Amino acid sequence: MKKTLLIFSFFLLTASSSFSQDNTAYKTALGKMMEASGAESIYKAAISQMMNLMKEQKSQVPAEVWESLQTEMLKISVTELTDMLVPVYQKHLTIQDVNALTSFYNTPVGKKFAEKSPLIMQESMQIGQQWGQKIGQQVADKLKEKGY
Repeated sequence: MKKTLLIFSFFLLTASSSFSQDNTAYKTALGKMMEASGAESIYKAAISQMMNLMKEQKSQVPAEVWESLQTEMLKISVTELTDMLVPVYQKHLTIQDVNALTSFYNTPVGKKFAEKSPLIMQESMQIGQQWGQKIGQQVADKLKEKGY
């Protein structure tokens, strides 16, 4: 019984240590990919925007307090978000996939894609809204024709 328990304990320790190393490597790879893709900059800009909105609401707070808070939030929040995103990315992409994406984002076309992605996304969302409204209107018209 002791031998079985010892073997089981060793297996658990080895597995958890291996998972921790894999998770750390994945987190590091994901962080590099987020930086190369421009996602990290987008997250930081979102934090800055949020802080500016809060400044307007709490105008009595001195500027140096806001600067300190923003610096702290920028350090902590992006790391925390990356930690939260690791399981999502791990579910869908291997570490090799993430590394390949990082390599892509470090190429000239990858850098251009990362730079243009927010604009493409914004314009695509506008077009998607127009398209959705058009489809909705067509469905409403067809239902009206059918007497509904």
